[in-house]
Amino acid sequence: MLYPEIIPYDQGLLEVGDGQRIFWMQSGNPQGMPVVILHGGPGSGSSAGARRYFDPQYYRIIQFDQRGCGDSFPHASEPSIDLSANTTWHSVADIERLRLLLGIERWIVFGNSWGCTLALVYAETHPERVDSMLLVGITMTRQSEIDWLYRGLGRFFPEEWSRFRAAVPEEARDGDLVAVYYRLLIDPDPAVHARAAGDWHEWEAASILVDPRATLSARWSDPRYLTARARIITHYFHHRAWLEDRQILRDIHRLAGIPCTMIHGRLDLEAPVVTAWELSQAWPAAQLVIVPNAAHSPATAEMAAVIVEAADALRVLGTK
Repeated sequence: MLYPEIIPYDQGLLEVGDGQRIFWMQSGNPQGMPVVILHGGPGSGSSAGARRYFDPQYYRIIQFDQRGCGDSFPHASEPSIDLSANTTWHSVADIERLRLLLGIERWIVFGNSWGCTLALVYAETHPERVDSMLLVGITMTRQSEIDWLYRGLGRFFPEEWSRFRAAVPEEARDGDLVAVYYRLLIDPDPAVHARAAGDWHEWEAASILVDPRATLSARWSDPRYLTARARIITHYFHHRAWLEDRQILRDIHRLAGIPCTMIHGRLDLEAPVVTAWELSQAWPAAQLVIVPNAAHSPATAEMAAVIVEAADALRVLGTK
C-alpha cells in the first residue's frame, strides 16, 4: 500500500531571516517530479511516513519543518521564544525561498490538515509555481473551524471537554479558551506552560483516538515537542492565521487551471466534511474524494490507500 521507507539523500538548514533557520530534506529521485510536503499542526513538524505516499522512483520528495518546530531553529519550546516572526505569511515566503534554493520551477504541493490551509494560501499567492495539488483533511482555518475545535466539538467528548475547561482559571472558562491557553503557553514559568501543553494535547487526543485505528505519534511523549506544538497552534489560531475569514474562498479563482485532488474522511470530527464540500463548491475543477469509513488521520489504511492512489495518478499529469 505505502511505498517503502526511504532515507533522505540531501538535507540542510535554510536561513530565512528574522534569526530563523528552517530544516529541509529531499528524498526519492533527484531528477524526478518535485513535490513539496506541507505538514500539519501547525507545529507538528515533518514525518518520515508522509513521504511514503509518493513513488520514490518518480518523485523528488521535498519536506521541511515550518518555523519553530521539528529541527528548525529557534525551537518554539525555548522559554524566550519570540513567535512574532512565525506567521502564515512567513511560511509562504519560506516555501518560495526553499523552491529557489533547490532550483525548482514548478512543483506539486501536498498539504495535510493545517498543511491544506498553508498549501491553499501559498498556491493563491504563487499559482504560477504550482503544477498540481493534493490536499488531505481539508482546512481553511476560518474562525468557525477554530470555534468548532475548541468549543463545538466538546458536545461529543463532554468528560474531556470538562477537563480542558477546568485546567484554566475559573473566571476564563466561558471565554475564548484558545486565547487563554495562548497566554498560559507563553508564560515563562515551565510549571505553567508545560502543564498547559499537556492539557492542550490531552484535549486533542480525544478526537484523534475516536478512531480505534488511529494512534498518537511517539513524539507526543516528548515535552519539548508538546510545548512547541501547542505554542505554535495557539499562536496561529489566536491570530486567525493572519487571514481574512473567507480569504481562501474569495481568492480561489486564482487556482483556475491547477489540477487538484482533495481527500477527506466522512467521519472526520476534527475537520467536518462541510469544509471540504464548501471548498469544492467554490472550486469545481478540483476533485473531492470522500473516504466513507475514515476520520482525520491520514495514516489509517483506508486514507493511506486513497492518498497513494491519488499521488500515483498525478504522475500522469506531471511534467518536469
